[in-house]
Amino acid sequence: MNAYTTDDQRWQAVHTRDARAASHFVYAVRTTGVYCQPGCTSRMAKRENVEFFTDAAAAETAGYRACRRCQVKAAANRRPGLVARACRLLEASDNPPSLDQLGAQLAVSPFHLHRLFKAETGLTPKAYASAFRAQRLRASLSDGHNSVTDAIFEAGYNSNSRFYESADQRLGMRPRQYRAGGAGATLHFAVGQCSLGAILVAQSEKGICAILLGDDPERLLEQLQDQFPNARLVGGNADYERVVAEVVGFVEAPALGLNLPLDVQGTAFQERVWQALREVPLGCRVSYSEIAERIGAPNAVRAVAMACAANRIAVAIPCHRVVRRDGDISGYRWGVERKRQLLARETALS
Repeated sequence: MNAYTTDDQRWQAVHTRDARAASHFVYAVRTTGVYCQPGCTSRMAKRENVEFFTDAAAAETAGYRACRRCQVKAAANRRPGLVARACRLLEASDNPPSLDQLGAQLAVSPFHLHRLFKAETGLTPKAYASAFRAQRLRASLSDGHNSVTDAIFEAGYNSNSRFYESADQRLGMRPRQYRAGGAGATLHFAVGQCSLGAILVAQSEKGICAILLGDDPERLLEQLQDQFPNARLVGGNADYERVVAEVVGFVEAPALGLNLPLDVQGTAFQERVWQALREVPLGCRVSYSEIAERIGAPNAVRAVAMACAANRIAVAIPCHRVVRRDGDISGYRWGVERKRQLLARETALS
């Protein structure tokens, strides 16, 4: 039932700044020539100077102009919905539309859409479409029902060659290897001990692909096997033991630094977060919102936290240096107490 049918009811909504009434009417102020939404925080007008209209069009027909303050707020409230619609269009298209085409479908300028989309998601529309196609491809390859070629086309790649240009970056290995759980890939690994407990380090052809921490060495090996169920796992020889020793040395004495190549496999957004984490200096702490700001996605704080949780390369990608805005230490894949110890050790060195 509409509770704003009389002018008295409408004035009460204006006086109490009732934002719920925004879809029912607007009010205009004769002395300023401006019309506003009921929840507007502008200076309260006198009742005798206020008149009501059913909508903005009626107020403009009467010669009033829109209030800049509440229109800007209304536009900000519409942003998530606009970006969500853009995401659905990108996901539903066999051939992702260009920025101009996407803007035309949403009735906004390409420049405006590009800026809003990146602010809300941390990605450009093109990067989002690419990451979504890669995610769809991984799902299609994993279900085992499609050939690699069929999976490539179903994921939205319009040619094999276009897909293979980015296959290693998106899958971390050849498509047939990924489909088979890493079959054909060789991972060298070794398990050691450090002050934080057991540590497992695994390396692919491209670099370190996992640094896992825990209490039980056998459980760490199970985690590696779950991650790459059909890869060939090779226990480290003496040469590889030195790689593990370097990682353990970094855990015990972070000032030594760690200069090992990393095999970083993630979505475009995750990779940007992980790169930002690697740039956080020893002894420093940052909040999730600060990382979001650094990568140009200030509204993507929750996505930053999820990217930190998805990191499987402990200490080398130092997600332990990210804390809550109030400084609280929480949310570490390998346990809050290990995070606390790492931070205390690094603080003592700074």
